[in-house]
Amino acid sequence: MKHKVLTLRAGGRAKISEATAYPPEDAEPESGATKKPFRLLDLPTELRVKIYALVFHTCPDVIDLDGDNYKNIHRKLSILYASRQIYAEASHLLYSTRTFRIFPCVDRFFKSKRPLLTRLSPRCRNSISSLELRLGPGFASPPKSWAVTESLGLKDATNVRILKIMVQVDTSDPMFNGYRARGLGDSFYEDFSKALLENILVAVPSINEVQLDAWPSIQKEGPMISGLMGVVKQHRKVISWGPERGWSKEEGKDVIDLGIAKPPVIRVLPEVAVIS
Repeated sequence: MKHKVLTLRAGGRAKISEATAYPPEDAEPESGATKKPFRLLDLPTELRVKIYALVFHTCPDVIDLDGDNYKNIHRKLSILYASRQIYAEASHLLYSTRTFRIFPCVDRFFKSKRPLLTRLSPRCRNSISSLELRLGPGFASPPKSWAVTESLGLKDATNVRILKIMVQVDTSDPMFNGYRARGLGDSFYEDFSKALLENILVAVPSINEVQLDAWPSIQKEGPMISGLMGVVKQHRKVISWGPERGWSKEEGKDVIDLGIAKPPVIRVLPEVAVIS
């Protein structure tokens, strides 16, 4: 509210001006003492973890080599440079709450000789709890870099508990005839996929669940899914169905007997949620 303010001056003269006589309610009182900032590390660990989760909440659930990583991820990593303690806490939260793709599927990096895992430090690989393998890209002639080698660094991923497999093609379908490289048999890609899964399970013994999912065109009883399930059976892992295909909703097919002493529990695992 505006009020007329009377200002007395020397010499007996007075000046009347229209101004605010009362300060606004939200105005902070002036103080000679400067407020000290509240340090992040003074907070309890539980609150710090929630703050880290808010920082990374826009990061994608599945991380792969991608040209958008600088925009989506890299800028948020600046918090890691604050201190060693913050680096240890925040980096562990990021790597343990996201799924990391073993072999790149983005066109630009598809044939890269350095997949994402090889670009991470052993410490970061040790924090990863979930890996993803996509089967289908390059089915006619898979890149040579799609191989489990020592340079891939899977030996450092000792805390991985789940391997998510997304099947995009089943080359046993007649529609793929004529698309294979010369000299390759009809079951080449199925055999390649089973061997790749076998090598991953051997390299990462900490995996206890394998989540199978597929595109709508893939049949559950087809050679690809059946072959992958056979590999999982040999390694005595728990099988779960992903949300994309909806196989877990089929009546009478919630449990699969793998011939193990204790049949594995079949359940749907939710996708890695974005913490907010």
